[in-house]
Amino acid sequence: MSTAPPPETAGRLSVVVIAYNDEELVGEAIRSALDQGPVVAEVVAVDDCSRDGTARVLDELAARHPRLRVVHRTENSGGCGSPRNDGIRAATAPYVMFLDSDDILPDGAAEALVSAAERNGTEMAVGVCVRRELPEGRDVRWQPALYREPAVLETPDQLRPLVHDTLCVNKVYDRAFLTEHGILFPEGRFVYEDFLFTARVYAAAPRVAVIPETVYVWHVRRAAAQLSISLDREGVSNWEARIAAHRAAVETFVRAGRAELAAACRTKFLEHDLRMYARDLRLRDAAHRAEWWQLTRAYLAAFAEPEIAAAVAPARWAARFLLAAKEPRDLLRLSRLAANPARLLPPYAGDRSAALWADDLPEARLDGVDELPLDELPLVVDARLRTGGGGELLFTVRDLYGRLAEAGPRTAELAFLPRGDTAPARTERVELRAVPATDGSDGSDGSDGFVGAEGGWSARVPVRFTGLAGSGRSRGREGVQLWDIGVTVTCANGETFATSLRPRDGSQRRSVLPSSRYGVLLVQPYATANGSLAVRIAPGARDGFRAVRARLRRLARSSQ
Repeated sequence: MSTAPPPETAGRLSVVVIAYNDEELVGEAIRSALDQGPVVAEVVAVDDCSRDGTARVLDELAARHPRLRVVHRTENSGGCGSPRNDGIRAATAPYVMFLDSDDILPDGAAEALVSAAERNGTEMAVGVCVRRELPEGRDVRWQPALYREPAVLETPDQLRPLVHDTLCVNKVYDRAFLTEHGILFPEGRFVYEDFLFTARVYAAAPRVAVIPETVYVWHVRRAAAQLSISLDREGVSNWEARIAAHRAAVETFVRAGRAELAAACRTKFLEHDLRMYARDLRLRDAAHRAEWWQLTRAYLAAFAEPEIAAAVAPARWAARFLLAAKEPRDLLRLSRLAANPARLLPPYAGDRSAALWADDLPEARLDGVDELPLDELPLVVDARLRTGGGGELLFTVRDLYGRLAEAGPRTAELAFLPRGDTAPARTERVELRAVPATDGSDGSDGSDGFVGAEGGWSARVPVRFTGLAGSGRSRGREGVQLWDIGVTVTCANGETFATSLRPRDGSQRRSVLPSSRYGVLLVQPYATANGSLAVRIAPGARDGFRAVRARLRRLARSSQ
């Protein structure tokens, strides 16, 4: 049986691949584009004046593959926009799409996109992008709510959700449409060039075909020597560049008379960009936080109240707090609220009908606390993982303006999830018991002294680390296993909510434990980037004794 694509899709697409100093990975990207089959008329690779062997790799591939053409820039552009523009100008097929040199196209992606555009007569077709965490190989769908069902978007109101997807790579574009409207990427060193390019495309009012298939694999290499722009967020300049790109996108919509898209773009900024950077504040120093604060407040001052109100909680709560406070404060609390899952740490000012960030900030309203479903509230579950005495997890579910007390928490199911897997290796269901409000100073509440003034519901669960190690997967030379811990609480009224655990002080001490199966286990609770409790386990005498020797060396140095 023939597997050739229909005649109308054969040779209809130019894939533009941009590369800079990526000789080890660019070949895989090129091959993934060529392997799409006859639907790809050509692959246009643009080398942005690389200093390594990228140009040589591309020329060697072009000598073997007639559909590959290479454009060599004689001067580095400093960004991604200029080489992509070179690729657009060099392209000859009716449709064009973009591929970065360290990513890949999955099988059938090009045909699925081009067929959707041809079948529906649209100027664009968009599909699912997955972020693949390497080396784990864990896939996370980008903006999954946008791509659940096939659709054709035609009206401004239908296009509004697409503003949340600022990627340029999981889409095909009618090249004549781009030319007619003069749509190109910003030239030179313009960080987050995708923001402005996609805004220019959406502002030109294209008809868009949406497909639920995966069409792009975005490789996320957090351990790379040179982080990608989207991962390299330590400097304040990155946040400043993101604000500038977002402001340019909003201005593009305004100039085009697309006020509804400009408003949607600002709301998206609160729900995605602001939260992503705010959650990292706990990792930054005081100087970074102060500068971040000034940049953020200055930009949010231009937002209209309806644009803030349209954002989901807790994004709108964060924006109102930042605008209301006149100086940097509560930034660690803001960081926890912006994390995923969101947690609103006490104190809880006001009351259920008029909840506030703080008593002295009446403008910083936490509206919706009395109406949001339980599983959308930023609830807090404090936990401490003890490694001694066989292992024990103590946790307390905090109340939030009486919402939990009204629902009546009854049971909790803990799930120990090996990093990279989708199903837990072990679950434990326990009964919750109510504990009184306390200042936690003497631990008399039986919850290890961290219930707090709001009270809560607590439980203790034994943790058998040897059993966990036996069902986990080791990673790397040291044989380390990474375990996430989640909890699902079921209430008397039938409502449930799921979240991760917040580690409390003293819960990150490393221990070497005896094990009848492995000899010893190295166990270390730790906080993830989102501030959630997780645990590292290294089974085997080699790893444990290595840790013991390292600890003895540290003690010896400290005693000198």
